[in-house]
Amino acid sequence: MASVKKYNSFGEHLRTLREDAGQTLKTVAEQISIDISLLAKIERNERQPTKQLIKQVATFFKVDEKQLQNEFLSDQIAYKILDEEADLNILKVAEKKVSYLKTKKNAD
Repeated sequence: MASVKKYNSFGEHLRTLREDAGQTLKTVAEQISIDISLLAKIERNERQPTKQLIKQVATFFKVDEKQLQNEFLSDQIAYKILDEEADLNILKVAEKKVSYLKTKKNAD
């Protein structure tokens, strides 16, 4: 039987990293220099991490920073589509716009 990839939110992914490492909220919060309540809120998807925090988490858990950034950004896109009740075809349009904007940016 083929395995099914489970897609977690950034907060769920962070919690899994912490629990798999056998670390407490307090320990991780101290190591990445943030308040324990802020870390708990990020894990519950009640607050969003900063780019700097994503970098600190990646360094602490020795995971790929770009992967964590992608997890976070994909959450933002998914929640926006859900909030707007948009059709998933919007992703195709957005992909074309990103390509266009990259080309335009590189030309400047």
